[in-house]
Amino acid sequence: MKKLIDHYGEAQFGLFEQGIEQINYMDFDLRSSMGKRTGLLTKKLKFNQFQFISFTCETLIIGLAIVDLKIASNCFVYLYHPSRDEFEEFSFTNLFATSTYIDTKPNSGKAYFHKGANSVTIINESGLRKVTVCLKAGLKIEAVIDESLQYNPLAVCVRAGFTGFHFTQKATALPCKGVVQWQDTRINLEQVNALASVDWSAGFMRRETFWNWGSLACTLADGRRLGLNLAAGVVETGFTENALWLDGSLIKIDMVDFKFKRYSDKSDYRQWQLRSNDGIINLTFEPVGKRQDKTNLLIIASNFTQHFGRFYGQITLENEVITLNGEWGLTEDHYAKW
Repeated sequence: MKKLIDHYGEAQFGLFEQGIEQINYMDFDLRSSMGKRTGLLTKKLKFNQFQFISFTCETLIIGLAIVDLKIASNCFVYLYHPSRDEFEEFSFTNLFATSTYIDTKPNSGKAYFHKGANSVTIINESGLRKVTVCLKAGLKIEAVIDESLQYNPLAVCVRAGFTGFHFTQKATALPCKGVVQWQDTRINLEQVNALASVDWSAGFMRRETFWNWGSLACTLADGRRLGLNLAAGVVETGFTENALWLDGSLIKIDMVDFKFKRYSDKSDYRQWQLRSNDGIINLTFEPVGKRQDKTNLLIIASNFTQHFGRFYGQITLENEVITLNGEWGLTEDHYAKW
């Protein structure tokens, strides 16, 4: 399917096996809750976009994002070295989203964020998503995520509140290569068997929302690539964004329940329990560290905690049971007002 919004100005809801080429949001018939049509400028200001990418392996965990909320934009990059227990994060904000751009094409185009001598750029062409990070502090990342073969993203669009829509496209456990220059360490992503995950989201989202999320990308003992994307709270009006990928093949998962203690620092209560209604997912997540941010600008606000840690438990498929025993992944607890 080429475009998300049809000639009647309505978003098409559901799962899209062939993906969406363009989120033509300006063609959407956006109205107030009382039915008044929204002007072009207001429509532009209400449209939110973000792209999140992670790289995970036993040697290194990287998370980075570009977020465009029109009133402001944000970019962050964090890195964690498990064996050395070293963590470093960088975060930047541009008022009115200056020097920020995210294309409306999930599988092509570009995204960038610039502030002073700091830049993050994501360019997707010919099935290769190229990520470039260059920070004043010395961090450099040159990575390429291969989306040219066995690429089966989960593309879904759902209603967001009374008048909007939320589109997201996710893919995990993608092959990648490249180099990370962090502090005095140079890491070759291909040599350490890193895998990438991509989250591309956009829409006229709920003014106030929250979500819990879990992501995993690992290589199993038999060499197969396993990826997970699990969420609750934001994409659940008729369809979900829950899925796993096994060597690139997508398997849909039912709704997932996340159980955790949000405000407890006691080690016995830090574990997360993830269970799916269809019995496929029965996992425990043990956080090791986190990237956290609380921002309250009245008009927009966020209370965001992204944990990195290890998954344990079982994934029960039709013909096999996959056991996880400490594979690295991410979870998130996120409140947003935008």
